[in-house]
Amino acid sequence: MDLNKFKQLSTQRKAENKKFLQSLSRKNPRELDEVFHDLHDEVFSEMDCLQCANCCKTTSPIVKENDVDRLSKHLRIRPSELITRFLKAEKDGTYIMNAAPCPFLGDDNYCKVYEARPAACREYPHTDRRKMHQLLQLTASNTMVCPAVLEMVERMKKR
Repeated sequence: MDLNKFKQLSTQRKAENKKFLQSLSRKNPRELDEVFHDLHDEVFSEMDCLQCANCCKTTSPIVKENDVDRLSKHLRIRPSELITRFLKAEKDGTYIMNAAPCPFLGDDNYCKVYEARPAACREYPHTDRRKMHQLLQLTASNTMVCPAVLEMVERMKKR
């Protein structure tokens, strides 16, 4: 996985992909879900996240209270210690990781807290969710982070 090449390509196609994804909001929501889900399965059968981990290297997921509880239990530390050591409070009452790359990302690109990872990490890149018509702006942003999402959008444009 050449992340420099990915960054260059995603930047080059940013405006085009944003416009394309905005145009999909007029499509039938069920059909749009089906296309996304098919492409999600297809692309992720060809790509290995462990070869990339760009999401964990560059972004900070939203961490909610139930994520704090799950992570602190997993790490056997108090929630307050987890917050102090690893998180930054947001105005809406959620948290984000206080560092990138994620402090739980190992040198081998494996997540050290995989079983207890935040919901946002579990769901990323959100391309297999229902009501994709509501997530098109997020998907456009994710083309800049995830090579698999960029590939899905490129394949979708060819259909």
